[in-house]
Amino acid sequence: MRAPLSSFGPFSGPICGPIFGPVSGLALAAALLIGPFSGLVSSAALAEEVDKTSEAYQVANIVAASQEDGVYYTEDGVPTYSIKEDGTVDWLTYSGFRRYHSECHVCHGPEGEGSSYAPALKKSAIDLDYYSFVDVVTNGRTKVNAAENSVMPAFGTNANVMCYLNDIYVYLKARGMDAVPRGRPAKKEGKPDAIREAENACLGG
Repeated sequence: MRAPLSSFGPFSGPICGPIFGPVSGLALAAALLIGPFSGLVSSAALAEEVDKTSEAYQVANIVAASQEDGVYYTEDGVPTYSIKEDGTVDWLTYSGFRRYHSECHVCHGPEGEGSSYAPALKKSAIDLDYYSFVDVVTNGRTKVNAAENSVMPAFGTNANVMCYLNDIYVYLKARGMDAVPRGRPAKKEGKPDAIREAENACLGG
């Protein structure tokens, strides 16, 4: 199943809990794939079985295999980045830079590098599979043990995050793979109409 570009209205699902107002279809996609309806092996279990340094993992989770309406996808239908030889980035990577630095960098540091009190999300975008990443952002996560005490708040009701979650994920994945340097990308592809329409619908415009 390909991660959707379109948005949905109010949704209450078994994995996301109640979400009010316009949110990205990502939340619904995550619920359908990793929630109790799916009957699939959990994403966490799948992640444990895969060698992330292997060529197979890189091809399935990093390399762009297709493009639709300006969004690049891996062979498994997961959003990913595309960087041309002259440094031109796809729209989602550029937009993700902007959205990350609008909503995430205060805690997680500029360019996904992490901070003294929050982890480097550029690493999380590589270490977590896509659906686990969506789940954590949507629902939050608390980790309390002898080694750490951290709380990631839930952003499932924040349209400024959920409507751009693919963008943020793709940007962080590019940073995690050192595909883009620190700083604002100097060259970008144009914003596709399909992305503009989905964004307006998600934000209630």
